[in-house]
Amino acid sequence: MTALPEPTVHIYDFVGIGLGPFNLGLACLTEPIAELDGLFLESKPDFEWHAGMFLDGAHLQTPFMSDLVTLADPTSPYSFLNYLKERGRLYSFYIRENFYPLRVEYDDYCRWAAGRLGSVRFGTTVREVTYEDGLYVVRTEAGDAFRARRLVLGTGTVPFVPEPCRDLDGDHIHTAQYAHRKAELRRKASITVVGSGQSAAEIYHELLAEIDVHGYELNWVTRSPRFFPLEYTKLTLEMTSPDYIDYFRALPEETRYRLEKQQKGLFKGINSDLIDSIFDLLYQKDVESGDRPVPTRLLSNSSLTQARYQDGHYTLGFHQDEQDKDFEIRTEGLVLATGYHYEPPAFLAPIRDRLRFDGHGRFDVARNYSIDSTGRGVFLQNAGVHTHSVTSPDLGMGAYRNSYIIRELLGTEYYPVEKTIAFQEFAV
Repeated sequence: MTALPEPTVHIYDFVGIGLGPFNLGLACLTEPIAELDGLFLESKPDFEWHAGMFLDGAHLQTPFMSDLVTLADPTSPYSFLNYLKERGRLYSFYIRENFYPLRVEYDDYCRWAAGRLGSVRFGTTVREVTYEDGLYVVRTEAGDAFRARRLVLGTGTVPFVPEPCRDLDGDHIHTAQYAHRKAELRRKASITVVGSGQSAAEIYHELLAEIDVHGYELNWVTRSPRFFPLEYTKLTLEMTSPDYIDYFRALPEETRYRLEKQQKGLFKGINSDLIDSIFDLLYQKDVESGDRPVPTRLLSNSSLTQARYQDGHYTLGFHQDEQDKDFEIRTEGLVLATGYHYEPPAFLAPIRDRLRFDGHGRFDVARNYSIDSTGRGVFLQNAGVHTHSVTSPDLGMGAYRNSYIIRELLGTEYYPVEKTIAFQEFAV
């Protein structure tokens, strides 16, 4: 009796795990490349990008050219402009004369792009990744196993909760949940927003606009020395460039970590127009209130040190750093605008010995975005501020990074990879 041939096991050139804007951009840019066979796995049932912050009028802080593909391939059918054309909104966007897409519009654009791709599988949760016979084996919760020569990690960041709030009772929310829960929040007698940055400012502005309608007290407290604006001048923007990556990568590790803390204003500040709008709204509310003070407080230089919940109220303990004084705020509603941080996915545990880590225990991301010991097997999207500076989270650098990763995957340059774009010199 003739034995039946064993079924052929499909081997992908790479598997992308996680589908935020960066891995979605990689999916769009690799789609026309016949020499690359890739698969993208995402645990969510559909594309979702910061849905908790879909506030009326909220827009990106980068122009439309920082879409999924344009800065790598301006002719790509996955461009934001082609999306507008297909949606019948290209002329309206042109007449609008505003380079910055609405946040909800950018999310819809990404959904549109994802829906045109055959390499994307939603609703697929990765359980573990192993390394067997020279291949990465990606196993899912559903029992599937996908084999690939390389991996591209795009699992993104998760909401950061400050230590005093990690075991806190009550119904406090992170900005990631705000849009879904703001109706219940408005019913509180008092609301406190803790944190700084664009999300905190957008939420404070929206809540301040309705303070008379709902009658709550409103506080905004940040440990930052001021409500600082996003640095967005053109010579500063040159720091989101290949030139600056080369400079930053060459610095000693401790210098890079020091700069990481100092450079937050380059990508975590508040849009200056929004800061002005908040002041104008405060002035308007003050005029309208007559002799009654507007029931709102803005406090800077104040670090959250304690938090407890009892009988429907939070008691928040703060330390005013410059005065070296402690104080408390009692509030019914609590919004944590404390940002996001990266956590290495648990599914990487079986291949941890193949990955590189720096002296601080974080991924040692090479210049080519690899994090494995071979320097060409596992690539990381985002999560590299400590190695690639402000270029890591910047949407405008996503297409550049993907062009670089594609060159590593192919062994040849499919999309031109820029090397020098800045007028200024960062190194001497």
